Amino acid sequence: MNANGVSFNQLKHFISNAMIKLGLPPDDALKVGHIMAEADLQGSDGHGVIRLPSYAKRIKAGGINLNPSMKLVKEKAGMAILDGDNAMGHLVMKRAAEIAIEKARNCGVAWVGSRFSNHAGPASIYARMPMEKNMIGIYFAVGGANHTSPWGGLDMLLSTNPIAIAVPAKNEPPMVLDMATTVTSYGKIKVKAQKGESMPEGWMIDENGAPITDPHKTDGGIMLPIGGYKGYGLQLMVGVLAGTLNAAAMGSSVIDGNADFSTKSNTGQAILAIDLDAFGDVDEFKLRVDQLSREMREGKKMPNVKRIWLPGEQSYEKRKFYERDGIDLHPNLIAQLDEFAHAHQVPTLMQTPSS
Repeated sequence: MNANGVSFNQLKHFISNAMIKLGLPPDDALKVGHIMAEADLQGSDGHGVIRLPSYAKRIKAGGINLNPSMKLVKEKAGMAILDGDNAMGHLVMKRAAEIAIEKARNCGVAWVGSRFSNHAGPASIYARMPMEKNMIGIYFAVGGANHTSPWGGLDMLLSTNPIAIAVPAKNEPPMVLDMATTVTSYGKIKVKAQKGESMPEGWMIDENGAPITDPHKTDGGIMLPIGGYKGYGLQLMVGVLAGTLNAAAMGSSVIDGNADFSTKSNTGQAILAIDLDAFGDVDEFKLRVDQLSREMREGKKMPNVKRIWLPGEQSYEKRKFYERDGIDLHPNLIAQLDEFAHAHQVPTLMQTPSS
């Protein structure tokens, strides 16, 4: 195991212990711990344990309901809207994915939206849940704070609004697209700040259009959409699907989760599950995905390109490496987590058993 490596179980139990100390019921704490640790396991380090201190602030300020009564407020055969009752977003979206999977088995395709949820970690975690049941999973979300503006505007009315699509394969790694509709996610900016690194130009600009490269000086900065005005259009439409459709926050009603820890965020998300069995033979589909993957990867490469990557392959490789050698956490993050553990009177990460 590498010097800063921790096992998945060690990280999961550290987070779960902290969540129990913060007041989550043990079963819920274990579910949240599992999902947060899985984020780090797949290399989504902007959405894993680095978020624990901010989640704790929100819980202690009363911004999270620790004993929610989640309920379906709308339901038909192939759809539902889940009211998360301001629970931890990980719990809301895990339940939404379970409902979507169950409905898709009966209807072939099922859509479940959420309202009154919270930040839930990386989008691909939830798209992968249907994928692991021989389905295609598609996930949409309104980001936890507005960091960008309509194309050509200055008012902060849009967030990173991510989308994820997970497609199973037979022998090749699954295709898993997970992307913010901005050039980067805000979680990656948090990671840059925590590591003491600069941001590349092109991630964020100020109101005059000048690049911002210091991740500690992002207040008032505008994150740039992918693909210019086309990315802005995608941001908006993802927000409509995940937020507006579910009567969740969108536009000016989005709460800044990095600054306001007590107000209900009414975060909106949505998940679509597509049952492969409804469309034909599952194994034949997976073999076609295998063939497509090899065709993409093995095609003629540009000069100096060693490998053509498919969506999700690098996370797949990182997951295998971390499972074998431990999840690599930056020393600055470990120090921050040690301070957190002492302040909340829980065992430190390195004091937490690895099994």
